[in-house]
Amino acid sequence: MDYTFWTIAPIVLLPFFAFVINAFIVKKFTKIAVALSTVSIFVSFLYAIRIFFDFMNVYSVGYNIHKVFSWFNLSSGSHIFEVKMGIYIDNMTSVMLVMVTGVATLIHVFSTWYMHDDPRFGRFFVYMSLFTSAMLGLVLSDNLLSVFIFWELMGFCSYSLIGFYYEKEGAGNASMKAFMTTRIGDVFFLLGILAIWSVVGNVSFVDLYNAIAAGKFNGLSISVFSIGIPVATLAGFSIFMGTMGKSAQVPLHVWLPDAMWGPTPCSALIHAATMVAAGVYLSLRMYPLMELGHLTTFIAYVGAITAFGAATIALIQTDIKAVLAYSTISQLGYMVLGIGVGSYNASFMHLITHAVFKACLFLSAGSVIHSIHCQEMPQMGGLRKKLPYTFFAMLLCCFAIAGVPFFSGFVSKDRILGDALVMALKNPTYIPVALLGFGGALLTAFYMFRMLFLTFFGEARDHHIYDHAHEEHLNWNSNIPLLILSVFTLGLFYSGSFTGQGEVNLFGSKNEWFSTLIHRPDAASLHHFAEYKSEDLGLVDTRDKIELPKAEYDEKHGMSEEEAHHVHQIHHMGALASILIAFAGIFLAYSMYVKKSLNPDWWAQAFAGWRRTLQGKYYFDDLYIGKIIQKGLIPFNNFLAWFDMGIYDKYGVDGWAAVNRFAYSVSRWFDNTVIDSGMVDGTGWSVRAVNTVLRWVQSGKIQLYFIVLIAVLAGYVWKLSF
Repeated sequence: MDYTFWTIAPIVLLPFFAFVINAFIVKKFTKIAVALSTVSIFVSFLYAIRIFFDFMNVYSVGYNIHKVFSWFNLSSGSHIFEVKMGIYIDNMTSVMLVMVTGVATLIHVFSTWYMHDDPRFGRFFVYMSLFTSAMLGLVLSDNLLSVFIFWELMGFCSYSLIGFYYEKEGAGNASMKAFMTTRIGDVFFLLGILAIWSVVGNVSFVDLYNAIAAGKFNGLSISVFSIGIPVATLAGFSIFMGTMGKSAQVPLHVWLPDAMWGPTPCSALIHAATMVAAGVYLSLRMYPLMELGHLTTFIAYVGAITAFGAATIALIQTDIKAVLAYSTISQLGYMVLGIGVGSYNASFMHLITHAVFKACLFLSAGSVIHSIHCQEMPQMGGLRKKLPYTFFAMLLCCFAIAGVPFFSGFVSKDRILGDALVMALKNPTYIPVALLGFGGALLTAFYMFRMLFLTFFGEARDHHIYDHAHEEHLNWNSNIPLLILSVFTLGLFYSGSFTGQGEVNLFGSKNEWFSTLIHRPDAASLHHFAEYKSEDLGLVDTRDKIELPKAEYDEKHGMSEEEAHHVHQIHHMGALASILIAFAGIFLAYSMYVKKSLNPDWWAQAFAGWRRTLQGKYYFDDLYIGKIIQKGLIPFNNFLAWFDMGIYDKYGVDGWAAVNRFAYSVSRWFDNTVIDSGMVDGTGWSVRAVNTVLRWVQSGKIQLYFIVLIAVLAGYVWKLSF
């Protein structure tokens, strides 16, 4: 099926136009504005569904839709400088579009209930429309420059929504913290774009892939502090720093927990399901460059440390949203870990599965908060009786994130851990990565079910809160979105089998559509991208149709029979370990918080030192705020202020004024004395003096003429006498 620009662009333009219109009408026509935002993203979802099924059923792996237009052209003669923008859709884009629009639609619907009584109800949807438009624009972008533009636009929306309750000081501080922390990664991202531009001549994905395949980066290096660094390494590292900022990887993770100051639906959409996943999506797009730059080991360690470190902090959180915030950081770490160990398909699958179950978890937390007006889990308990639908949705999501078989988290995270185990057995360098990954999985199962048990099980610990909790009833905009999302926590929707390992197949067949559709790119297969470039903006594609083989699921994943069997065995070992770890974590949480055969206080006292470290969040905030900012940047800022006011302003600005005043005085004296008095007025005086002499000489009196004549003759006689 052929696509035109106008059959794709509405995916982005509909929520954008909703934002523009709502910005003008939201105060007077709030309900219309809310409906417009919700309907626009739903229609975008319908467009995305069409593209998704076309790629599922019609197109082959390797096909892409690429529409470009010239944004501006400053070329002159032989100097070419043209910037193009466009739309790029491949198999990954089609899946991402469905996830973003589908999750965003359900969150918009939920928000009509959750935010209904908020005085800034309409404004919230204005920001949400702008964000969804920016996120979809990023997904559809065909080059890094437009990705960066939408990337920054999402950053602005995040800043605005984190500080949505601006009357609270904490919200303002959190929004500024998020904005400034992510800017660090964004500066590096921009440097990476410039590095790629210097080699390729533009930053289009297809041209970058083709340049990698053609070996344009080979042998190119840049000297940094007299150290030669390959350009591919520098560019890949810079772009990955953008991922670290946006996807909250250590050490740029500190902003995400504070982002929970924003409304819960915004936390579900922006800070759990979509925006934070944009960094991982960017790294997946740039995977050939990262691989070329030999950055995969570094990426694996960053992801593993993030996954385990954030999981440990989540162990002691009492705020239900804080648990989910650190859980988000940890799961993003698993996605990055997957990129580092070459688990490309599973990393992207975990991005999609996590978006679904984490959005559902945040909406479930929002339902709890809306019902009892409290976020502290130690004050909850027994809520499954009053919130049965929310409990059911959160239970399924906890199964998914913990890695229980038959659920999506088991399928995606198990494959990442399996590949980490494969890499660890091949290369001892990856052993810590695998250990941290499996350790984080154990902690994930524990802290998620700790949250579930503290919230919904046992007796009410605060009877006032429990007695005033609202009874839950089935409603189209309160719990139906949760239930829909919870259904898609089942692994069969992604793997085609109930276990993800192929043992319990759906309808007796391996419908591994995700593994069939999404493939890890390698340099040898990138050359074909240049052949599929079309500049036909509005009409159907006129480019040459190149026959591509129909995509089929490859059980061996391109490996030999023996190697595939060996890897499959390791994956089975990893899957078994994942299952044991998941149930061990759940059992520990059950023993502590339901059966109470284990006393959590004993563990807290036994590991008091580690607990203090976790309460201090590994002291990253103390390091950044207490040391770097307060003792480093603020004194440096004060020095610069002193230099500015005491040196530059006093002498450079005010001193220059004194110089100007002196020069003005000298100039005024010279003008008045020399120019005016001497040259201008003096000229007139000399003319008058000459005129006086001439008038006396030329008086017309004959006596004067005789006297002059006699004087002249006397002079001649006197001269002749000598």
